[in-house]
Amino acid sequence: MSKIIYKSIEEIELIRESSLLVSKTHGEIAKVIGPGVTTLELNKLAETFIRDNGGVPAFLNYSGFPYSLCISLNDQVVHGFPSKKPLVDGDLVSVDCGVILNKYFGDSAFTFAIGEVDENTKKLMRVTRECLDLGVAKAVVGMRIGDIGYAVQEHAEKNGFGVVKELVGHGVGTRLHEKPEVPNYGKRGAGIKLEEGMVIAIEPMINAGRAGVKFWDDGWTVSTVDKKVSAHYEHTVAVKKGQPDVLSTFSYIDEVLKEKNNN
Repeated sequence: MSKIIYKSIEEIELIRESSLLVSKTHGEIAKVIGPGVTTLELNKLAETFIRDNGGVPAFLNYSGFPYSLCISLNDQVVHGFPSKKPLVDGDLVSVDCGVILNKYFGDSAFTFAIGEVDENTKKLMRVTRECLDLGVAKAVVGMRIGDIGYAVQEHAEKNGFGVVKELVGHGVGTRLHEKPEVPNYGKRGAGIKLEEGMVIAIEPMINAGRAGVKFWDDGWTVSTVDKKVSAHYEHTVAVKKGQPDVLSTFSYIDEVLKEKNNN
């Protein structure tokens, strides 16, 4: 079993750079995503932007994954394949992006509504993003992994949503997936103690209906068992004393979406 790799201040800054490139890539996706756009076009845009900025798409060829982005549509939870099918009004699209820059990884995910989605889908998006914020708030020295999971699970289930248990967050560094695992469920005060130098990806995957998922024959795509939609938000976070240091940001996306909504 591999051990947790603690990061120096310098290493955390390198992961921040990678995470910011991921965040900016999401901002570029936010500019063009909408009805009529194909997810393969988004995949190409992201790969070009990442490479133009000195990075390498972290997911491309990772354990054989054939794309630069994981794009999961509607009832797909994670690890969906980009396709030639145009997006339509009412679609829910989770985009997960990873980057390698200066040998360090960054990882972040965001869920986009295409055009108008129903009220329950809006609520799912809002609650899942709140789950992320609540989980991130626990990523401080002295807390435990279970405190993060509990914060996510309690908020999701209180709102009537299902928490995916088969897939978890993870450590981030010179590899995409390091120790420790970061589940979106758990008991307060349980699990590994969080310490300075830990860098983790916290990524609630929350279903509108039941928590159960099924794994597709393509070896990657995961979808909900009841065909209801799912949302996914993720930040890369450095554990610090007092308050967490969030290395990725949704500010680029929020800025673009705000501008789109005002036009």
